[in-house]
Amino acid sequence: NLLVITAATEETDGFNRFMRTAREFNYTVKVLGLGEEWKGGDVARTVGGGQKVRWLKRELLKHSDKKDMVIMFVDSYDVIFAAGPEELLSKFSRLGHRVVFSAEGFCWPDQRLASKYPEVHSGKRYLNSGGFIGFASDLSTIVQQWKYKDHDDDQLFYTRIYLDKTQRTKFNMTLDHRSRIFQNLNGAVDEVVLKFERAKVRARNVAYDTLPVVIHGNGPTKLQLNYLGNYVPSAWTFESGCGICDDDLLFFNDTPDEELPLVYVAVFIEHATPFMEEFLDRLTTLSYPTARIRLFIHNNVVYHERHIQRFWERHRALFPDALLVGPEENLQENKARNMAVEACKKDPGCDYYFSIDSDVALTNPDTLRILIEENKSVIAPMLSKHGKLWSNFWGALSPEGYYSRSEDYIEIVQGKRIGLWNVPYITQAYLIKGSVLRSKLSQVSLYVDQEMDPDMVFCRSIRDQGVFMFVSNRDEFGRLVASSSFNTSRLHPDMWQIFDNPVDWKEKYINENYSKIFEDEKRFVEQPCPDVYWFPAFSDKMCDHLVETMEHNGQWSGGSHKDERLAGGYENVPTVDIHMNQIDFEKEWLKFLKEYIVPVTEKLYPGYYPKAQAIMNFVVRYRPDEQPSLRPHHDSSTFTINIALNRKGIDYEV
Repeated sequence: NLLVITAATEETDGFNRFMRTAREFNYTVKVLGLGEEWKGGDVARTVGGGQKVRWLKRELLKHSDKKDMVIMFVDSYDVIFAAGPEELLSKFSRLGHRVVFSAEGFCWPDQRLASKYPEVHSGKRYLNSGGFIGFASDLSTIVQQWKYKDHDDDQLFYTRIYLDKTQRTKFNMTLDHRSRIFQNLNGAVDEVVLKFERAKVRARNVAYDTLPVVIHGNGPTKLQLNYLGNYVPSAWTFESGCGICDDDLLFFNDTPDEELPLVYVAVFIEHATPFMEEFLDRLTTLSYPTARIRLFIHNNVVYHERHIQRFWERHRALFPDALLVGPEENLQENKARNMAVEACKKDPGCDYYFSIDSDVALTNPDTLRILIEENKSVIAPMLSKHGKLWSNFWGALSPEGYYSRSEDYIEIVQGKRIGLWNVPYITQAYLIKGSVLRSKLSQVSLYVDQEMDPDMVFCRSIRDQGVFMFVSNRDEFGRLVASSSFNTSRLHPDMWQIFDNPVDWKEKYINENYSKIFEDEKRFVEQPCPDVYWFPAFSDKMCDHLVETMEHNGQWSGGSHKDERLAGGYENVPTVDIHMNQIDFEKEWLKFLKEYIVPVTEKLYPGYYPKAQAIMNFVVRYRPDEQPSLRPHHDSSTFTINIALNRKGIDYEV
């Protein structure tokens, strides 16, 4: 005997979320207005909403003579259900009234009416029309009084009826002052917390110790509702994890390459970024056919022209339709981003738009496929800086619209809660459906606003259109590269990134067989004589970069006993060398010793724990016409680490 009625002109992300929670509890829902033009005004910013009452007036005539029928009207775009019909009807019955409206702490839209409300000793005093429940006959009689325009205010209409003592008595009306049924979030965000029950999640009002059935993100509380909606009623639970992640998935397992969606991939290099060569190469190793990719690259950094040039020379054939915009064009970042997204908007064949910034190390080649299969309007892969909480999404916004940490942010970043998360801000890498760009976002300037950075403009524009932005941490996608201390005045500046970007540094500069030392010592550690061990340490690239850096520096010592770089000015066993501190690499070298040499030493000499302290660190150059060799000698070191930077029989003759 319960019918839920809602109003919606289109199936937005919010509407689909509302219907999902209604289905979960088997509510019978009647939707009014789908496909019709909205003429009820901009209710997000001012008064309006009368069109909903007109629709309801017509609908309730069908039920006005059903004495035992209970009707609940709720909004849909900003509403979720937290419990089922049985609990709802039980709570309605216990309230002992024939009509119950939800309550809030603000008197809207006419504050002058505040004093006319009955006094309330506990709870919210003022009527909110986003949710009400009552017997069909009473509600029908109430809404038949509507004789106003579509853009007139629905809440004012219901407020006047409630404030009329005669009508309030006649219909036995009350407000749900203590949020037993309806929880309006506006003005009450701090009163509502998540309550994790067995295999489901409720929103609990801690002010009145109630568990509301309907959660309404009225006014400016849409983002808080999104946060609650990530859990309530079973979107994510401790027992089952993500309960909605496998809904509405797309699958392309059996789709031929030529029929896969067309993706416009836009790359933005807006500041000098370490490991650029590796970043560009990853574009070619995505497990997605390059024939179904249209590549756009905006490079705003003169230093990176060399990397783009090398990439283009090697891979031009993969992306014949690519568009490259260089620093000489002097195109601002926001306009470059606009230019790239407009290309997808204007091409009806563009199925998806994927934006990626240069500080993203996208190590999972399946990223594009995974994000497409999630079937969301806007979705980002979760990425963070190695070992840090800095990521490419925010879990909440401050009142000023900037970063605020949500209660679940740390657990999402650390992978302790896995799922799809509806968040207010994403950046650096995300996928947008082309169909959404050409519909809900068609008239929106996604990046250009003189007052704000492009990423802030983008997220605000998406939110304002009622489109949800998701971040997924269901897969390992990669990481963010730190670029704030990247010094491009060096010949090979990536060498200095061992502190800021240790994972990228290791991938580039440590030998691929290094880690196998700890798995299969016999194969990867040789012992040419007692207490001497040979093992792989540097990659070929590190050897080359270190040699080239030293040659570029050129300050080789003369190889004589006199050496002013030393405290005593005398070298007992001289070599032609350059000290690490001459190229400002001492700190980085000691870090390398600590991270990569110490573990090997501890493995080969059990019980010995070196501190990786070294006073003399240098690169020696041997040449037949200069210093061809070094005589055997003793020094004061506990042990010596020598790394060959070139190869016998290849780089030099024996």
